[in-house]
Amino acid sequence: MLDRLKDGESIIVAEGFLFEMERRGYIKSGSFVPEVVLDHPEVLRGLHEEFAHAGSDVVLAYTYYAHRHKMRMIEREDELEKMNREALRIAREVADKTGTLMAGNICNTTVYQNGNQEATAAAKAMFKEQIEWAVEGGADFIVGETFLEYGEAALALEAIKEYGKGLPAVIMVAANTTDKLVDGVGVAEACKKLEDAGAAIVGLNCFRGPGTIMDLLKEVRAVCKGPLAALPVPYRTTKEEPTFFAINVPGTEQRAFPLELQTCLCTREDIAKFAKEAKALGTQYVGLCCGNAPNYLRIVAEEFGKHPPASDYSPEMHKHFVFGSEKIITDHYTKTVKSLITGKA
Repeated sequence: MLDRLKDGESIIVAEGFLFEMERRGYIKSGSFVPEVVLDHPEVLRGLHEEFAHAGSDVVLAYTYYAHRHKMRMIEREDELEKMNREALRIAREVADKTGTLMAGNICNTTVYQNGNQEATAAAKAMFKEQIEWAVEGGADFIVGETFLEYGEAALALEAIKEYGKGLPAVIMVAANTTDKLVDGVGVAEACKKLEDAGAAIVGLNCFRGPGTIMDLLKEVRAVCKGPLAALPVPYRTTKEEPTFFAINVPGTEQRAFPLELQTCLCTREDIAKFAKEAKALGTQYVGLCCGNAPNYLRIVAEEFGKHPPASDYSPEMHKHFVFGSEKIITDHYTKTVKSLITGKA
């Protein structure tokens, strides 16, 4: 990974397993623990393969929220190690099969509390065991992500450096409705500190969509000199509703998160615009987070100049029997039928 970054290459990264598996009926909304790893490993393998087909350069082991606190919540703590090792095994096998990188994954612990030594120790202990399993599982690097507080992000980086056997660390924070994290540290300041502390890549993931993440990314780019990460959620966030927690179902006052977020999905043009802007900013580690799907990721890959296998099946609307322009398509469809089904001449 580091060699590719030094050569100026971009790395396309598929995330978003959590929401996609919930949509497919394999994990529960709310707890969002990756039970699919143990209960339906064949489904997880298939999703990894789909994302690689769509252009992902990384198979991220699905160990997000597969930590001790979450496993205790669903009363499956005794399967913690088994879940992590199985997720890593599947990811490593798919990465080897598709010629991609494989990353271990740690995330916000939901137990960390700034200034609370006991909570900090508990969080670090959870990081330690997941990092050590990732190393033993053959990870090429470790991703630490969706940190709401600088303190927890710094703790995750410290743990990766201490227990990761020299593996590079990608550290991403999650911005809320302001330009500061929960503990009051500015997003750009946090990323600069993390970069200075040894993170190979820093940036933002989750919470914000393409419409509200770019301004913060520009602030980070202004102070960080190394590779930048950008993985927004593919939802139509706005200045008034900057995170996917804040979005309402269009035309209502009903909160969309989490069960009605499909009403707020970005268009493909929204995703292409984000990818163009991210590329222009010099972003090298780029993808999409919660809500991602292979068709979205293919767009990101193509905007970054890649042609993954899925690009062989990119849209060719000029061949559509009503809306196309090919000479073989008759006027009966392009004129008569089109006016009838659209209500427009």
